[in-house]
Amino acid sequence: MNTYNRFPLTLMRGQGCWVWDDHGHRYLDAVAGIATDTLGHSDRALRRSLSRQLRRLQHVSNLYRIPEQEALATWLVQHSCADSVFFCNSGAEANEAAIKLARKHGHLKRSIDRPRILTASASFHGRTLAAVSATGQPRYHQSFEPIVEGFDYFPYNDIHAFESLLVRHEANGPAVAAVLLEPLQGEGGVHPGDAGFFQRLRSICSERNILLILDEVQVGMGRSGQLWGFERLGIEPDAFTLAKGLGGGHAIGALLVNARADVFEPGDHASTFGGNPFACTAGLTVAREIERRGLLRHVEERGQQLQQGLQELVARYPKVLTGVRGWGLLQGLVLDQDCGVTAPQLAKAALEQRLLVVAAGAMVLRMVPPLVISANEVRQLLRRLDATLAGLA
Repeated sequence: MNTYNRFPLTLMRGQGCWVWDDHGHRYLDAVAGIATDTLGHSDRALRRSLSRQLRRLQHVSNLYRIPEQEALATWLVQHSCADSVFFCNSGAEANEAAIKLARKHGHLKRSIDRPRILTASASFHGRTLAAVSATGQPRYHQSFEPIVEGFDYFPYNDIHAFESLLVRHEANGPAVAAVLLEPLQGEGGVHPGDAGFFQRLRSICSERNILLILDEVQVGMGRSGQLWGFERLGIEPDAFTLAKGLGGGHAIGALLVNARADVFEPGDHASTFGGNPFACTAGLTVAREIERRGLLRHVEERGQQLQQGLQELVARYPKVLTGVRGWGLLQGLVLDQDCGVTAPQLAKAALEQRLLVVAAGAMVLRMVPPLVISANEVRQLLRRLDATLAGLA
């Protein structure tokens, strides 16, 4: 169906941070399947583990115990503040599960008849109907009304706006079941969370028994330089969602919850494919390779290198660029509103320099390369982006 505005490019194979098109041209990939190919393309460890898994078992459904699923859940729990995990297939599905969890928790623990969930303006939580309703961008709602009720939005990082909205909703008794936020807004323009805001928010939610749920779909699994984005904010959520980088290019999503938030019972939620042996082997391989290769420190170093280089480009092209923001290997280059070019146009122009980048809204160019990108490849990324900007100038 006609649902994508695709780049004029057909990709045939990849290796590490590089991909080749159907004409044999090689491109440096700073998109990584939209922050998904954690270990790069055709990673040796993934090839080996997934080939072994295909020779054993691919899928059996959640009617039975799945050792690979239990192993991945154990790793995730041991490396986070969570106590249990529900597996699904995508970020949108993980957020749908979180929304159901929040509503049931509101009914059970606070006796709320019609629970509300507060999310942020400019947020993005997925394309399914409830997830897109949670998304604080009206353009994603257009033509799909009526959206799912029960969501209200406030400006990101604005604690006063949040408290005002909360007071208004709870003036006549409990009404808010949860707050759902990204630690860093990705699709909304690469806006990092403010630690002071999130720490105050954590205190308010704890005082009122409101669930604090974080959407870690884009920043989780090491992309921020920490394993989880909430570690950069100095808090622990009651629940958080994962997808994208968890599977290293293979479809998997997850909702992780602490014991206080774990209200699901058999029959409350399910997924036919969720957590199958193949997907969980991919996830466990990614997790173990992040540890084995020391990728968190690597991401921090390469992220600093990338951000510094982007800041130098801002100084070189002041009529086009106004700033840089992001964490680790999730960086956004902010375009001037009056520069005469949009981020999607700049991403298309970069193809001429054999560079793949992606927009985050109209005026922010996003770079989310594989976490294994080398120092030399970061330099090449910056050189190719420099050449793209010079061509436009």
